[in-house]
Amino acid sequence: MRTLNRALGIAVMLAGAALAAPSWAAEEDSAPAAEGASPAAAEAQGHETESARDYKHWKAKNEVSNFASLQRGARNFLGYCSGCHSLKYVRYSRVAEDLEIPEAQLAELLLPGDKPADYILSSMPAADATAWFGKQPPDLSLIVRARGGADHIYQFLKTFYADPSKPTGSNNLILEGTAMPNVLSELEGVKKAVYREETKTGEDGKPRTERVFDKFELIVPGRMSESDYDAFVRDTVNFLDYASEPVQVKRRHLGVFVVLFLIAFTWLAMLLKKEYWKDVH
Repeated sequence: MRTLNRALGIAVMLAGAALAAPSWAAEEDSAPAAEGASPAAAEAQGHETESARDYKHWKAKNEVSNFASLQRGARNFLGYCSGCHSLKYVRYSRVAEDLEIPEAQLAELLLPGDKPADYILSSMPAADATAWFGKQPPDLSLIVRARGGADHIYQFLKTFYADPSKPTGSNNLILEGTAMPNVLSELEGVKKAVYREETKTGEDGKPRTERVFDKFELIVPGRMSESDYDAFVRDTVNFLDYASEPVQVKRRHLGVFVVLFLIAFTWLAMLLKKEYWKDVH
C-alpha cells in the first residue's frame, strides 16, 4: 500500500508540474530553437566539458547578477518545483521587483488563488506528501546555503539515474536513496549509472575490489540536448541561490563603497593623527 501511495504521489506531482508551468514557459520550451532555450544554451557554451567521473567537483558557475538567467530560473522553479517545494521566505512581489518581471508575466507565475503579496508556498498538503514520499519535501528558501553552496544543488539535479529497486524508479549519486523522483527526466532523459571495478590495497595490505562509478548511459532521450539541460539546471540553481539571499547583489555592490569609504576614512584619520602629534616629541 505504501508503494502504491508513493506511485500515486509521483504521478500527481508530475501532472501538477506540467499544469503549473506558465504558458510563456511552455511556448519557449516547445521547440528546440525556442527563445527561452537559445539564450540559456548560448550562456552554457564556454563551460568546460564535465567528466562524469568527476561529478563531485562539477561547478554550477551561476551568476546571481544575471537577470535573464534568474527570470528563466523563476520560470523553471514555478513550472517544475513549486508543486512540491515552497519558498516560504520569498514573496511573488519581491521576485517580480528584483528580477524586473512585468505584471502580465507575474500573473502567469502565480499559482491559482495566490496574490502577488503572498509567499511562494507549495499547494501539496503535508499529510499527502508524507504518505506519498515518506517525508515532506523540504522548503528551498535556504537550500543553497544549507547545502554549502550552489554547486551541491547543481550536482544533485544532474546525477539522477534509473534504479528499478527504488519506489520512485530512480536514485541519485549525490544523495543515495533520495525520496525525490527524477521530475526532470522528460527534459534530460532517463539514464543509467555504469560502474567499474577497481582493485585497491586496504589498510591491512591486502588487495580489495571496489565498485566505482564510471559514467552515465542514456536509455531514453529527453526533450532537451545536453547543453540545453545544463543551462536549464544552471538557471534553476541560480534562482535558488538568489532566493537564499535576495539582497546579495545589492549587498556586494554596496560593500565596494563601504570599503572605499573605510580606506578614505583611515587615510584622513592618519593625517589627523599626524597633525595632532606633530609637536609632541
